[in-house]
Amino acid sequence: MKIAMIGGGMVGQTLAAKLLSVGHEVTIGIRAATEAELAKPRNYAATLNDWQAATGGRVTGFAAAAADADLVFNVTSGLVSLAALTAVGAANLAGKVLIDVSNPLDFSAGMPPFLPAALSERTSVGEEIQKAFPEALVVKAFNTISAPVMVEPGLVPGVELLIAGNSAEAKAKVTTLARQAFGWQGVLDLGDISGARGTEHLMPLWLRLYMTGGSPQVALKVIRG
Repeated sequence: MKIAMIGGGMVGQTLAAKLLSVGHEVTIGIRAATEAELAKPRNYAATLNDWQAATGGRVTGFAAAAADADLVFNVTSGLVSLAALTAVGAANLAGKVLIDVSNPLDFSAGMPPFLPAALSERTSVGEEIQKAFPEALVVKAFNTISAPVMVEPGLVPGVELLIAGNSAEAKAKVTTLARQAFGWQGVLDLGDISGARGTEHLMPLWLRLYMTGGSPQVALKVIRG
């Protein structure tokens, strides 16, 4: 499968490397794939030059990455996701499954971050993306766990993948990809894309668990009585 990863940080690099290792063709898209950008240090991640050398993956611009892709991941910061996907172009997203991994975490006041009202009070990034790109099949997924757990769920035994989206077919495709490429067993469907509000609101709690426990290998599990 041809997959576009919109965003070249730690999450995008981790997901793309794993997908490449199991046989998918993955291209990372960034705003401007200049030599300076490819060589730039990235928080908690390799330079994109080093990532390309290590994985054999390719890095290009936003629109070029998504143009021929069968499936698209949004791994940009939730605060800039709409702008990034606008640069990708609606035509390059139409009819495609768009997995939204973003969270609208605002770090402008330091740690811990907060959720800005415009993207959390009556909506979510996932919903806003679906509104802005109605022909895309948006599925919210992978946004409640750390990057290593996304691709190796066994790091947190019993963890479940929380997903939400309007298309049952799109959610089925995401579930299949999660199981086949990353080894996920438990997948919990939260219904339509408004379920993204719940998963995005989990992130301040997840970060608090990370901060107090000293490890990103932590996840919340649903237990029904």
